[in-house]
Amino acid sequence: MRLFRAALLMGAALLPLTAQAQITKIPARAAAAALKPLDFTERTLPNGLKVYAIRDTGTSNVSVQVWYDVGSKDDPAGRSGFAHLFEHLMFKATRNLPPESFDRLTEDVGGANNASTSDDYTEYHETVPANHLQRLLFAEADRMASLVVDPAGFASERDVVKEELRGDFARPYGKLFSAYASAVSYSRHPYARSTIGSIANLDSASIEDVRAFHAVYYRPDNAVLVVSGNFDPKQLDAWVDQYFAGIKRPATPIPRVEVAEPERTKATHYTVYEPNTPLPAVLISYPVPADKDPDNPALTVLNAVLSMGESSRLYETLVYRDQLAAQAESYVDTKQGPGNMILFAAMASGKPVKAGEAALRAEVARLRDTPVSAAELAEAKNQILTAALLGRETAEGKGRALAMSAIIDGDPRTSDRQLAEIAKVTAADVQRVARKYLRDERSAAITYLPPEAAPTGTKSDTIAIANTVQVSPLAPPAHIDTPVLASEADRIAPPKPGTPVTAAIPSPNEFRLANGLRVVVVERHELPLLSAALVTTGGGADDPATRAGLADLTAELMTKGTTTRSATQIAREIEALGGSISSDAGWDGSDVDVTIKSDQATPALAILADVAQHPVFAPEEIERARTQAIDGVTVTLKDPGQLSGLVAARAVFGDAPYGHPLSGTPTSLKAITQGDIRTAYGKAWRPDQASLILVGDITVPQAKTLAQANFARWSAPAAATPAAPVASAYPAPRVIVVDMPDAGQAGVVVARPGIARNDPAYYPASVANAVLGGGYSSRLNSEIRIKRGLAYGASSSLIAHRGPGTLSARTQTKNPTAPDTVAIMIEQMKRLGSEPVPAAELETRKAVLIGSFGRTSETTGGIAAVLGQYMLEGVPLDELKRYIPAVTAVDPAAVQKAAQSVIDPSRASIVVVGDAKLFLDALKKAYPQVEVIPASALDLGKAGLK
Repeated sequence: MRLFRAALLMGAALLPLTAQAQITKIPARAAAAALKPLDFTERTLPNGLKVYAIRDTGTSNVSVQVWYDVGSKDDPAGRSGFAHLFEHLMFKATRNLPPESFDRLTEDVGGANNASTSDDYTEYHETVPANHLQRLLFAEADRMASLVVDPAGFASERDVVKEELRGDFARPYGKLFSAYASAVSYSRHPYARSTIGSIANLDSASIEDVRAFHAVYYRPDNAVLVVSGNFDPKQLDAWVDQYFAGIKRPATPIPRVEVAEPERTKATHYTVYEPNTPLPAVLISYPVPADKDPDNPALTVLNAVLSMGESSRLYETLVYRDQLAAQAESYVDTKQGPGNMILFAAMASGKPVKAGEAALRAEVARLRDTPVSAAELAEAKNQILTAALLGRETAEGKGRALAMSAIIDGDPRTSDRQLAEIAKVTAADVQRVARKYLRDERSAAITYLPPEAAPTGTKSDTIAIANTVQVSPLAPPAHIDTPVLASEADRIAPPKPGTPVTAAIPSPNEFRLANGLRVVVVERHELPLLSAALVTTGGGADDPATRAGLADLTAELMTKGTTTRSATQIAREIEALGGSISSDAGWDGSDVDVTIKSDQATPALAILADVAQHPVFAPEEIERARTQAIDGVTVTLKDPGQLSGLVAARAVFGDAPYGHPLSGTPTSLKAITQGDIRTAYGKAWRPDQASLILVGDITVPQAKTLAQANFARWSAPAAATPAAPVASAYPAPRVIVVDMPDAGQAGVVVARPGIARNDPAYYPASVANAVLGGGYSSRLNSEIRIKRGLAYGASSSLIAHRGPGTLSARTQTKNPTAPDTVAIMIEQMKRLGSEPVPAAELETRKAVLIGSFGRTSETTGGIAAVLGQYMLEGVPLDELKRYIPAVTAVDPAAVQKAAQSVIDPSRASIVVVGDAKLFLDALKKAYPQVEVIPASALDLGKAGLK
């Protein structure tokens, strides 16, 4: 279910960084036919810098990316995690830019920036309004040429990285993906070391190491610059020459990892017992060749057959048919050097992990023994093609596809070439690569179990980097420049912004069918994509008191069988078209969504209509979905960060709507009956309270034809639907500690009642929240991460529903510093109501909101999601045009007034989930009334929580 995927993979956050890169990369390795090759220019400067440009005048933004051919494989001996630590330090000072300037140049003008480190590369990317391109080129060149690292910044960022590591390991299965998988996959290659590193290795790093690393690897002949979006080509060339051409090319050679990983000829198997393991799991790793190997396209198709979508083999067999696993996944992690194919399964409750491993191996054997069917082959290629289109919707996505090919494969055209090669893959090719690479004797497996599963006297197998792994020492040049931040008088200031490029806000077209169904169409013809969402009121806020999770379970079941299609048929039919279908419930409504190539709109909309109008809620499907939902909740309850949010919601709302867990509790889920589900469906799913949103490569006449053909016969019941209940009062604030012994981090939330989306104070409150915790430069992140290094990040959110929602601040930190973060949050919340926000700061926070809104509007799925929320929240569609002017009009007085009524912490509850023995005494000094609830005794089904 959606919750399990979020809890388990956290948007792929638990996969090793190389695997995250591969997930990003897959769209660029897709089937060919309907996808135009990337249209780019290229040149190489005399100093070796490779420059690529992709012009797109259909956007008002521009993406600047600099990729360096250095990653964790290049970490010096005794310094695992160093490349990743260095990535953080690249956001500090340069000769001309004070610390945190990149956020001033990006986030503060409505853009965004980030970076990532993989085994092979470190990349930095920014997306900004197009008139800020010159400023970003200046800044990227300055940190390439003259990075400044001072002791304070170095110490602070090292602490931040430690918290990132602790956060990885605190989540369920974090250590499995972040450390163990790579260690068992290599015996000689430095890929064996994790990208995140270790606390000991991070502590051993020095400033001298940082300066040497920059001198050795951060040089123009080891980098790729990609600019994509709206720019003038001649002006771009001139700016690149102005800022980058003068950077010297060192005479010393660039060290390269030259290690041959020996063929694994004997299977290995490890069993480990780790705390915070809600469900037993198994991971199997098979060696595969480098990304540029001719077998890569066939392996990509094989992986799609195995685990892409709900018609994939792993899902159909392990999750759906046999109900062995709560989750089963695979991914191909290809690199410059030898890579891996990873299979993973988290077992369903009560199912033996040995059976899960056997089932994974059986599916691999089936690929080796029998050719895939023609239908499976075509489906896999179509799915990969749609993913490729989605990956190239934005300027940043296009640039990423090109840059990754240039760095990983040494050729920017590899992306398009592999797309064409995937289209030619045959069933025989898939079987051949399965036989060649996925043999049992080449596997390395890990069984991952909770400590209580260990037989008496049994210890975990040791998983460590093999002593045969070859790691190169860092060999700095004889002379290293040590730039310092120039005095303000001597700094070269960033250039002024250019003339703004006006963002195009989409204009929805709207009509109704005779049965009351509202149809909204937004035409976007740049790519052959269509996002279709059928949205209706009736969500989690309507769940009866003892049936938390009812709306969510009902929505999940809608794609699990109709009067004419089984769950398997629904998945196979939509995925054969290259699309995907999902159903979900929020607090105020539910939706069924389809993403498809636009030439498949007719059959896809027929499936969507069938799912929405004719679900059967078969008993066997209910039991299957119920079991998966309970397993998902089980995983969530072991995650300090997620659990703290659920506890905070109960503390704020008590028994009122929005207080219970949207996905339910084990007890409430077990109580839901087929009659409950049918009643919830009948109440929510009716045409007179539903909206069909179509965004993408479609015209209004085509939309009318499709809507009429598929939904005109859907009739509305005569009885009106009663309005959802709204909270009239809230419980008194509480201070709650959920004691989770041995938790790797503490989840900290300060939350209070908020406002409804249609409240006149919504925009001032949104800006106030942006000041408090919206973005990297917000006050919470500045105080908690940047100044003190207490957390990987800290943020706040204003969640406004059809009824009043919440205002919450949150972070994760090491257990002993939880009281410190609480104090900082409370202090900053008070400050917003006690003094006006300086005008300059206010403008930057408005830019954050406006920029995020603009980037969301660049994708078909983003527009559909925004419109869907407007409909559920009772907001008119012209809000699309009103949003930017409304944010712009907010002044300091309005922000302070909103903060006094919506952010004032005197009405806030405080929740800390972690190892209480490490922080409780300190927290009690400030809050003697604190309630302590053992995690084992926590009951989210009750307002009292126990």
